[in-house]
Amino acid sequence: QVQLVESGGGLVQPGGSLRLSCAASGFFFSIKTMAWYRQAPGKQRDLVAIITTFGDTNYADSVKGRFTISRDNAKNTVYLQMNSLKPEDTAVYVCNVNLTGSIYWGQGTQVTVSS
Repeated sequence: QVQLVESGGGLVQPGGSLRLSCAASGFFFSIKTMAWYRQAPGKQRDLVAIITTFGDTNYADSVKGRFTISRDNAKNTVYLQMNSLKPEDTAVYVCNVNLTGSIYWGQGTQVTVSS
């Protein structure tokens, strides 16, 4: 029974920071690549960041240098530290895992960057 539960979203001013968490259960977390996506109203869902089972990371150009993805295998949790936030970062952020035969998504957490 795979579950992905995001938390940590909210309203923040431009230039501020948030840390998102995704608590995972129901699969062997430590051997799976995890990812964060985001989707703004009326726009396509875009990949934000990926972290592999080895801890290697990759980021969308739009967030590179501002966001950091990390994982704590002991807690089955993946994080997204978001710094220097911009209004264009406003979106629903969802975490993702690709298992054999299925792709799983969390429920999403809203991030709003506004004055």
